[in-house]
Amino acid sequence: MHENEYAVISEKILFGGRLSDSEFLLLHDEADLYQLSFLANAIREKLHPEKRVTYVVDRNINYTDICISACKFCAFFKTPEDKDGYLLTKEELAQKIKETQELGGTQILLQGGLHPDLPLEYYEDMLRFMKETGIHIHGFSPPEIFHFADISKLTIAQVISRLIAAGLDSIPGGGAEILSDRVRDSIAPRKCNADQWIEVMEEAHKQGLRTSATMMFGHIETAAERLEHLSRLRNLQDRSKGFTAFIPWPFQPDNTALAEQTSIEKTSGYGYLRILALSRIYLDNFENIQASWVTQGPKIAQLSLYFGANDFGSTMIEENVVAAAGIHFRLSEDEIRKLVTDAGFEAKQRLMDYTLVA
Repeated sequence: MHENEYAVISEKILFGGRLSDSEFLLLHDEADLYQLSFLANAIREKLHPEKRVTYVVDRNINYTDICISACKFCAFFKTPEDKDGYLLTKEELAQKIKETQELGGTQILLQGGLHPDLPLEYYEDMLRFMKETGIHIHGFSPPEIFHFADISKLTIAQVISRLIAAGLDSIPGGGAEILSDRVRDSIAPRKCNADQWIEVMEEAHKQGLRTSATMMFGHIETAAERLEHLSRLRNLQDRSKGFTAFIPWPFQPDNTALAEQTSIEKTSGYGYLRILALSRIYLDNFENIQASWVTQGPKIAQLSLYFGANDFGSTMIEENVVAAAGIHFRLSEDEIRKLVTDAGFEAKQRLMDYTLVA
């Protein structure tokens, strides 16, 4: 990358300007790691000058692994015919929530497969039951909500309204993968398309729910499709301001159909840090960017704090989906706090909306 080109982009960014699409592609293809780190860290320090890194104590609960989507990148799902598929009972849910609260957990990340046989009333009943415990329910990704609307023959707005009434507090950004229909048609053809994912999130924001956003990269997508994904998120955030955070993570190929069909190399720590930094630079209207220690491990997660990330994510008392792809990093709250402190920051526990736990 020519020094003059980088200097122009750098000056623009450092003075609060917005990265253009063409500039994103130039940085993506030609900037070196140091250049990306410098810009991403400068933005992070401007947004978060207090040298604080947040984290949340929560648990992933996958209420079922039965799914009709059969995404090629997923090693977790079971088909409806598979006798090994499960559906958690209320007793199992209650026990998992109790364990979470005893560990100081403040929320449950609730997600499952696209189950073909459960009516909307099932999910409403599950929410009401869970809400009796007082836990924050961060639940149901846009593909799930779109699926609920399809099986119930209701609008997305009606479904979200009913879920809120039953106890839903916020929506995670799962199921985004890459928000490009070419990619989605290839790796997840039965899942909602890119416009529908955005539609669910925009409606959730209209109804007062805060949500997160994600990107799973490092499979069949091009640089232009990564840009399309980030552009869709930035444009919606301009309209709604409903996203609390962005979490990029690399595809984990082991045990997936996609890895069997293609020769995809696992994203390196170097590749991950590049995309993390680019995301921080491009998503100027997102206050928080989360490190992905679950896929990258603790040392790269520490480095992430100098590549734009200001949040260490979740303690993940339980995690099943990434583990099914052979990744088994585990960190306790004490370990997260030590990693953050050793990297030169102050660790603070937060809630979903990024208010701090006293």
